[in-house]
Amino acid sequence: MSNNNFIVRKVAVLGAGVMGAQIAAHLINANVETLLFELPAKQDDLNANAAKAVENLKKQEPAPFSVATKAAYIQLANYDQHLELLKDCDIVIEAIAERMEWKTELYKKVAPNLGKHTIFASNTSGLSINQLVQAFPKNLRNRFCGIHFFNPPRYMHLVELIACEDSDAAILDDLENFLVTFLGKGIIRAKDTPNFIANRVGIFSMLATMHHAKEFGLGFDLVDALTGSLIGRPKSATFRTADIVGLDTLAHVVNTMRDMLPADPWHRYFIVPDWLQDLIDKGALGQKTKCGIYQKKGKDIHVLDLVTQEYRLSTGNCNEEIKELLKHKNAAGNLAALRENPHPQAQFLWAIFRDLFHYCSVHLVSIADNARDLDLAVRWGFGWNQGPFEIWQTSGWSEIATWINEDIDAGKSMSTTPLPIWALETKRSGVHSRTGSYAPSTKTEHPRSTLPVYQRQLFPDRVLGEEAKYGKTIFETDAIRMWHTGGDDIAIVSFKSKMHTIGSDVLDGMQQAIEEAEQNWRALIIWQTEPPFSAGANLQKATEHLKNSGSPTTLSVLTKKLEKAVRSTVLKAARNLNLADALMAGKLAEVEAMIAQFQQTSKGLKYSMVPTVAAVDGLALGGGCEFVMHCDRAVATLESYIGLVEVGVGLLPAGGGCKEFALRAAQNTKGDDPLALLKNYFKTVATAQMAKSAEQAKELGYLRPADQIVMNRFELLHAAKMQAIALADAGYRPPLKAGKFPVAGSTGVATFKSMLVNMLEGEYISEHDYLIGNKVAYVMCGGNLTPGSLVDEDWFLELERNAFIELLATEKTQARVEYMLKTGKPLRN
Repeated sequence: MSNNNFIVRKVAVLGAGVMGAQIAAHLINANVETLLFELPAKQDDLNANAAKAVENLKKQEPAPFSVATKAAYIQLANYDQHLELLKDCDIVIEAIAERMEWKTELYKKVAPNLGKHTIFASNTSGLSINQLVQAFPKNLRNRFCGIHFFNPPRYMHLVELIACEDSDAAILDDLENFLVTFLGKGIIRAKDTPNFIANRVGIFSMLATMHHAKEFGLGFDLVDALTGSLIGRPKSATFRTADIVGLDTLAHVVNTMRDMLPADPWHRYFIVPDWLQDLIDKGALGQKTKCGIYQKKGKDIHVLDLVTQEYRLSTGNCNEEIKELLKHKNAAGNLAALRENPHPQAQFLWAIFRDLFHYCSVHLVSIADNARDLDLAVRWGFGWNQGPFEIWQTSGWSEIATWINEDIDAGKSMSTTPLPIWALETKRSGVHSRTGSYAPSTKTEHPRSTLPVYQRQLFPDRVLGEEAKYGKTIFETDAIRMWHTGGDDIAIVSFKSKMHTIGSDVLDGMQQAIEEAEQNWRALIIWQTEPPFSAGANLQKATEHLKNSGSPTTLSVLTKKLEKAVRSTVLKAARNLNLADALMAGKLAEVEAMIAQFQQTSKGLKYSMVPTVAAVDGLALGGGCEFVMHCDRAVATLESYIGLVEVGVGLLPAGGGCKEFALRAAQNTKGDDPLALLKNYFKTVATAQMAKSAEQAKELGYLRPADQIVMNRFELLHAAKMQAIALADAGYRPPLKAGKFPVAGSTGVATFKSMLVNMLEGEYISEHDYLIGNKVAYVMCGGNLTPGSLVDEDWFLELERNAFIELLATEKTQARVEYMLKTGKPLRN
């Protein structure tokens, strides 16, 4: 039973290395007071080592801090001067180097200084928790455990929680509650075995891949082409991932498996290959030394060739037949086809899947409580779309098990150890079902945790076999679904379009949803069942009515390019900003009508008679951002990437975004000249700044001070409901329509224009950039009116529409849109 009164006010992190410093940064992201300890420096400032670590964090990519200013909140400490501060810490996390003797020496030093309720947790990536705890006095061992974060801690969802024999169960429950809600983590309870769950499976998978790459004579870049997104894993695949992790770190984990798992049936493969050790000996450790398996030379990526021992240009072109096969959604057919296909690349892929399934089934009973824990650990820790057992079950459990056995008997498998009996049961169709996941130690289906914290996750991350029943439908169209979960009279709208882009059909649905909510519901939430919130306006929908009169080839090609690129990166997602292809068909009137429809929908969200809440996770770009800005409240996950990025393709925001910034500037200056505040908003829009966190979105003005940030994306809907209910319970009334408010006018236009002139003359921007900037300035300042002139919202909306159409009519904006769609890169013309 967890302690409902468990409060974490202060945390200390011992060790300011790569992981320790980043863990401290993420604690600060969560507004947890944090001390960062490091060895005292041999100079006047004994905290210099810790200070250097924080400075290094500021330069790191991806950024460990949600906003750069958070760095100042880390409290620096050293072991000579500040050990007494530990008594006031609720949690102490040890994150020094993976050396048993160093850790135990530190424990003996700090143990006398711990508070009487302090939880002490080691961030070891694989050392025995039961061995580590022996360095602690017996009376403190009940408050000791393992807490394994994954790198980078801000972004990786997984934390493995490992008990020692003396750990107090209630303390572990308290720690899990804290990690889930306040740090946003997915917790897996791992058994105290070397490398725990995710690293044990993930590193074995890498070793199996290396073994079979050598067996089939495949180069590193080809293996990465085969083992990345084509099979549902991160683009960094295998060897690029090794470079990112650090080749020395990888070698350490492999050596831990070799030293600590002598009885493992796959033990002979737990070796660091000679080529990998050679790179380490040369100091080529991967990304952190800018040279490893890969090396960037100029703009080109080169890869180590084992035959020549030289770096060559990386190509990574896999066989087209294999590539097409892997694109098919029929997973069962894919693995069957790979097994039957004699091509070395097909046989390689079958071999790495076969040996992965084999390894996981044999070791499940010793490393994890159940199959769900193993699959989620690998998904959250290594970024796979599916865990090993999910892939096996999807592909046909019994047939795959038969093939694995055949390959074991034929000597093709990496181990002759037979599959466990439970995996071969004739009635078995998999390990995941609606009621739970198989636990071999009890031979039962293990249900999900019943800890109270998980009641906040209305729709937790599912594994195969678990159904997602998203409430009861209120109404549904081809574009949106309006539904509710029952019991609170809160309506929810979810988009059905790809990337949750916004077209006229979504706008129609939203207007219907607002009307329905006003009549029958207490509040309306926009929440998507999967991220992103919205990547912007839907180009395909916007151009459907133009296909007969436009250039079919151009429209088709651009739309396909758009859809492909939007899936790939945040930068490329910005391309689907608005409706520029329509110009090619000469249908500007239709475009203007759609913009007006968008503006009216945004106003409907703002002035609805019931509170509206945007529940944001992932991308909220262009029109998606404008929806967020018009809702009464936004609740956003920390990893929300929000921005009005239309300028990147030669346009400007026209769904009310410019208007909303102008209005906020006027309101927040209390009737005085809004120009000072408007300058920041102008820069944000004119440079297409996208916030790289919800915290930064507040700094840029996309989110307001009252908007809420949640750390765990699976608690987002719960938090949004709490906000909606609070607004409704407080006797919600929509804001009074803004009426007339002062504009920056001609003075503002002239001020911003002078800034643009300087940038143009300094060759920082092009002539077309200058034109776009002037349009943005004109709109956000309310036109060339006398400063302080009073206008209403509709005045700004008309300026937005006119400026958008004028830019859309220029050849250079057309060229920018087309270039972005074709290449995924911005064009400077």
